[in-house]
Amino acid sequence: MKLKLFTLACFLVTGVAAQAQTYQWKTGTSGGYTYKYVTNDPTKSRFYTLKNGLTVILSQNNKEPKIVYKMAVRAGSNTDPRTNTGLAHYLEHLLFKGTDKFGTLNYAKEKPLLDKIESLYEVYNKTTDPAKRKEIYKEIDKTSGEASNYSIANEYDKMMKSIGSEQTNAHTAVEETVYEEDLPSNAIDKFLAVQAERFRAPVFRIFHTELEAVYEEKNRGLDDDNRKVYEARLRALFPTHNYGQQSTIGTIEHLKNPSLVEIRKYYNKYYVPNNMALIMSGDINYDDLIKKIDKDFAYMAPKPLSLYNPAPEKPLTQIQKVDVYGPSAESINIAYRGYAQNSHQSLLLDLISSILSNGKAGLLDINLNKQQKVLRSSAGYGQFKDYGFFIVSASPKAGQSLEEAQKLLLEQIDLLKKGDFDESLIKATVANTKLSELEAYDNNDVRADATMNAFIQNRGAEWDKTLSATDAMAKVTKQEIVDFANKFFINNYVVIFKHKGEDKSIAKVEKPAITAVKTNVNEVSPFTKSIIDAPVKAIAPKFLDYAKDLNFGKAGIADVISVKNTENSIFRMTYRFDKGSYNYRLLPYASQYLTFLSTDKYSAEQISKEFYNIACSYSINVGTDATTISISGLQENFDKAVALVEHVLANCKPNEKALEDLKGRLLKSRENNKLNKAAIMNGLMSYAQYGSDNPSNYGLTNDEIKNMKSDDLIYLLHNLTNYKHTITYFGPKDAETFSADIAKVHVLPKEFTPEAPMKKFVYTTTDANKVYFADYDMVQAEIRWVRNSGLYDAANASKVDLFNNYFGGGMGSIVFQTIRESKALAYSTFAFYSTPNSKEKENTVVAYVGTQADKMNDAVVGMNELLTTLPESDKSFNLSKGSSLNGLETSRITKDGIIYSYLADKKLGFDHDSRIDLYTNLKPLTFADIKTFHQNNLSAKPYNYCIVASEKKVSTADLEKFGPVTKLTLEQIFGY
Repeated sequence: MKLKLFTLACFLVTGVAAQAQTYQWKTGTSGGYTYKYVTNDPTKSRFYTLKNGLTVILSQNNKEPKIVYKMAVRAGSNTDPRTNTGLAHYLEHLLFKGTDKFGTLNYAKEKPLLDKIESLYEVYNKTTDPAKRKEIYKEIDKTSGEASNYSIANEYDKMMKSIGSEQTNAHTAVEETVYEEDLPSNAIDKFLAVQAERFRAPVFRIFHTELEAVYEEKNRGLDDDNRKVYEARLRALFPTHNYGQQSTIGTIEHLKNPSLVEIRKYYNKYYVPNNMALIMSGDINYDDLIKKIDKDFAYMAPKPLSLYNPAPEKPLTQIQKVDVYGPSAESINIAYRGYAQNSHQSLLLDLISSILSNGKAGLLDINLNKQQKVLRSSAGYGQFKDYGFFIVSASPKAGQSLEEAQKLLLEQIDLLKKGDFDESLIKATVANTKLSELEAYDNNDVRADATMNAFIQNRGAEWDKTLSATDAMAKVTKQEIVDFANKFFINNYVVIFKHKGEDKSIAKVEKPAITAVKTNVNEVSPFTKSIIDAPVKAIAPKFLDYAKDLNFGKAGIADVISVKNTENSIFRMTYRFDKGSYNYRLLPYASQYLTFLSTDKYSAEQISKEFYNIACSYSINVGTDATTISISGLQENFDKAVALVEHVLANCKPNEKALEDLKGRLLKSRENNKLNKAAIMNGLMSYAQYGSDNPSNYGLTNDEIKNMKSDDLIYLLHNLTNYKHTITYFGPKDAETFSADIAKVHVLPKEFTPEAPMKKFVYTTTDANKVYFADYDMVQAEIRWVRNSGLYDAANASKVDLFNNYFGGGMGSIVFQTIRESKALAYSTFAFYSTPNSKEKENTVVAYVGTQADKMNDAVVGMNELLTTLPESDKSFNLSKGSSLNGLETSRITKDGIIYSYLADKKLGFDHDSRIDLYTNLKPLTFADIKTFHQNNLSAKPYNYCIVASEKKVSTADLEKFGPVTKLTLEQIFGY
């Protein structure tokens, strides 16, 4: 199982059992530019190197008028100075703050203040006396407030909104920092102008509030047990390499003592064209685009560069045991150090990971998961440039120690070393990988990620090896795997025991005294105005006509909805039932039980292997009010896959031992749920919306789980397709042929069995502020505001869309600007008016702040101010409106997305594409409309405050300031 999707290799997009391709580097010339490409590359990527050394990677895919953009820098935590860890990540945040041309009202007046702040931080960095440090920070805070008179927060986001980008983001990792956008193809000129300016001369303004956001991010990490396991694993695997010795977010000590001087040095050293790649995939013209990029980025000057070049790690020669503590459920990780990217050893480990764990027929899948010997287990291989890491992991079942789970995992590795696996797994893995590639490379983001990863790891020089990896995998023999496994899997691993318990090593980043800075949200710099005002050629929206875009038919008494796949040989089919766990509480357990059942013809293990061998998948997803049986794969195996599903459903036999094991795993999963803060928060919100009888605690009690009977579960499975359902199909067959073919293999009754009535929950009326609190051992406090707001009304759809865009969506939103940018109260914050998926359900007002516990009171006050009074900014409103319209103009719903859109609209009461009404009704809206909407639905309203925090860090007195406090027990939240 591959841990990184962008490492997937690719193959040709027509046919099924593709022959091995020849992937060779070639040179081409077009439009006056020379580029390199790899033959048979399905992404059609061109690799250019401009005169200044900037790598440009372009991939043309004109199916929709959008482009994915990534600016990749070969610099991450690996290249952080040892004395300033976290620096690359800081810098990533600061690259959103503008230059001397944007992000400022008057740079000449702002600069002296920024220089003073920089100098103050240098003094602060070198001062150890706590009292003096407080005085210096007080001066930093004061000067920052003065500087904010001239800064304009998030002008970058304003420009991206005006352009129509929908995915403004960035990330920092061990070897990379990447800046990402998703833009409409009509805005390339404006977009490139912004990006070229962004990297020309960045100004590090609004620093101390952004630094506080990073503090918050660090504290979130301290509450994330998975992150703690990840970092512990890298530390042990890489005792000298920076992979293990420098975390991306940095140490607390370095976070407390930042240096703007060092950040500037870092930028000047690594943000040079010969260390960067501009990647664009989507609706482009190669020749036109490369000329524009060359022109806009020609100012960049190359510099001599030396990247991190570590000494090789010494071999691991013994087992290392690491203990990690935290409030979440226990787990075990066994990790081995792997090899360099694109090495043959890494390819073998990637293949071995699928032989061990592929979700169907791997050794862990069959011997542990299918036999229910652990709660769950998996294997995977992750890849960095210099080394990889191979992981097998498990969550123990009830009564099972971590050591017992470890023994089971190691037994599976021993089976691999003995060759106790079917050689057909290799062929099946190749076939399934090629199927994944066939689907993945139709996605612009996957294309851009794949080539970006190739650049980060070796400047793209080994893209040919990446593309040929799957064909190379097909040549691997069982004997080669066995020989390699016996050399690799020895007593050289790291075993990480994640225990449930108090982490006594945590020391949170303390809250500094920060005065809110001005954001000047209503101001616009001349540069930004020129970008916003620059005309673009309009893109006409393309809405669906369900009568033309869908094919409606019948197969027996079942309705059939289909869309023809004209691009490749993949099919995706579903049986969709309008019933779920609210009709039959046993149904979700029956679907899980099915996984472990045999028939009169196949064992449970054989069923999984059969699906894997034909590169097809099936699943049963039981929702609250809908159930879906999904089958997908290659059309040539359609009949086999459907017949097998039909056979399994009709002929599955009870297995009492499997049921008893399932009951034990279900009860253990429930225990683990009670240790999951996200699940606890969801339960609080459900309680706030519906009261004590709510969806979160509706279900079987633990005693009812223990008393489940095979006969009841088998009855549901055998009779599932006797209930009314709709058949959907996306695939190569035309509608008439499909309807005829499915009727032969999908046997239906003369009439459907009526469903049991659906459980209905009663929405609460929020007539006064209330606090629902759950205690959890954590550094932060998480607060959600929840309020029911009446039944869905299609007439409000456009107002809701625009309000959410303006108020709580993205870095330029009112909520983000105020809570994070101005007041530095949170790393993550949002607020929106949530509409349901059915016209019978109510809307909900939801707001969120995740903040340090000692900032909780300030954060609540800050959000309440926004819920009470909607700040007005004409410029932000106009940008939000333009963004909403642009999103509709450039969106294209294709493939089986057309079916899902139709079904979703139908539930909301539409007989046509609802986006038509949304687009039409958006155009005349004014700020007065959304202000009235805010007043009617959010302002001066009582709210339910759902708070998950540690009782050790927040006081009851503080909670009572928000309203009467109800502390819920875990049994009240979960119902068990």
